[in-house]
Amino acid sequence: MSGSALTMMIIAMVLLWGGSAYFLIKAYNSKSF
Repeated sequence: MSGSALTMMIIAMVLLWGGSAYFLIKAYNSKSF
């Protein structure tokens, strides 16, 4: 695998994890109020 493909894969994983964590925190905050 080339370096650019590996970088793209890592960025995609970070975006997926960051997005899911953001929505989980957002849902948790809306439920706590």
